[in-house]
Parts: sequence; structure tokens; C-alpha cells
Amino acid sequence: MARTAQLDLPLVLPAQAQKHVTVNEALARLDAVAQLRVVSAAVATPPASAPEGTAYLVPAGAAGDWLGQGGKIAVRSNGGWVFVAPHAGWRAWDVAAAGYRTCFGAGWVADAFAVSPGGAGTRLRVVEFDHAIVPGASNLTSVVIPSGAQVIGVTGRVVGALTGGLSGWRVGVAGSDNRYASGLGVAKNSYLRGLSGAPVTYYSDTPLLLTAEGGAFAAGTVRLALHLVELEPPQAV
Repeated sequence: MARTAQLDLPLVLPAQAQKHVTVNEALARLDAVAQLRVVSAAVATPPASAPEGTAYLVPAGAAGDWLGQGGKIAVRSNGGWVFVAPHAGWRAWDVAAAGYRTCFGAGWVADAFAVSPGGAGTRLRVVEFDHAIVPGASNLTSVVIPSGAQVIGVTGRVVGALTGGLSGWRVGVAGSDNRYASGLGVAKNSYLRGLSGAPVTYYSDTPLLLTAEGGAFAAGTVRLALHLVELEPPQAV
């Protein structure tokens, strides 16, 4: 069957019977990949009850109906699966990971701003999380700046007013407790936008340090976001 070059869509042939089957398959593929959004890139066994039109990035070593289809896009269609081979430069939103993946021809790199033919990538990533305040003079976050990451800055928003009689608070890390902000507001929707004076690279997992000013923390919730640059080496050969 003749197919298109980019999206591998089936074409209707002259005098073909049941043309609707070919057209429907083409529309299903087009619907899946035109604004590519995949459920996951980590599921290795085809889900039996996937809704029609949903798409997955097939990981290496997948089993069942996905056997031998690693790196391709699996689209649920008519109760089965059709597979689309991506081209270098395609991007997909990974719902499970809440980030983009970029195809470099032989595979996919997560959160890549730029990617080489061998799979080396410059990753730009935002790690957002809510931190529930623990009473005391300071708090360390359970979510950490990952080892090997360069931090462009930290942003945040007070989503539950900070109580305890403090006049403000600051954000940094151990040894530099105001690296990203100081004199921050305690009311709901107060925010911070803290740029690194120079991009700082962390060589071990590092929590953020929140320090109360003019009092102590009692309660509240802060939504924080780490703005990161990470380097991905070329893929294994």
C-alpha cells in the first residue's frame, strides 16, 4: 500500500474497496501525531484497555504486540496497534513525566532543548513541588536539586499563608541561605523570582533551605520550582 513520506499515512488506491478503512487509519494516525502527546515512554507491556487514539512511546525491550517496535510511536486503533516511525526532530509531550521528549533518530531524549545526532542533549527542566512548612526557624525541602544540575534560578509562590509571627523569609542552600531570595512576603500569593548571580552547578543532591526572618515558621505551604540545565552524554553504542 502506498504511504506518505513523513507520517506514513496510508493512501487510497484507485478502485480500492472499503476505502473507509484506509481513510480511518490515516485519520487516526494524523490525530495521534499532529500534536504528539503520549501517555508514557516507560510502559513496556501494551495496555489491554487503552482508549482508541491514545499513543505511547515504545521503550526498548517491549513485549507482546510491541515486540521489536522500540523507539516507535504505538497508536491504539480499531482495538489493535499501529506503529509510526518518528523522524529526527520530532517532539512529544510525555504525560506521565510531564515533559517533552525529542527524537534524535535512534531514540528519544527527555527535556532536551538541543540534541545531537548521537543523542547528546542539553536538557532544560523545571522541577516544581509543594513544601508544607514544618514549625521551626528553618526548613529543608525533601525535594532536592539533583546532582550534576546547573541552577539558573528558583521561583516560588506562597499557596498557604505562612504563620508563626515571622516578618519574612529567605531561600537558599546550606552555607548560603539567601542565595535565591530574602525579605519574602508571608501572605498567600506572595512570590519569589530568584536568579542565580552566576549559574551554580551542584555536584551532590542538595535540598533548598527556607529560613524565617523576624520569627519562626509555624505553618503554611510554599510552591517552589527549580529551573535547571542538565547535560546528557551521547547514547550508548
